[in-house]
Amino acid sequence: MREVKLKNDVIRLGQLLKLIDVVDAGSDVKALLAEGVVTVNGEVETRRGRQLVAGDQVSVHGEDVRVV
Repeated sequence: MREVKLKNDVIRLGQLLKLIDVVDAGSDVKALLAEGVVTVNGEVETRRGRQLVAGDQVSVHGEDVRVV
């Protein structure tokens, strides 16, 4: 499992997906989320503005990322 360290207290889901190179541009995030392939803590997430905090786990296309 890959870990991403936060610089601040929170990061938005769309920002995280760009940071881990799942999407090339922010505009691609909405389409990816609409496919229902992104989960946060085991539940499908469709909001790109979802705030993630330390301990949250994001999975997309078989890649698991933990926010620390």
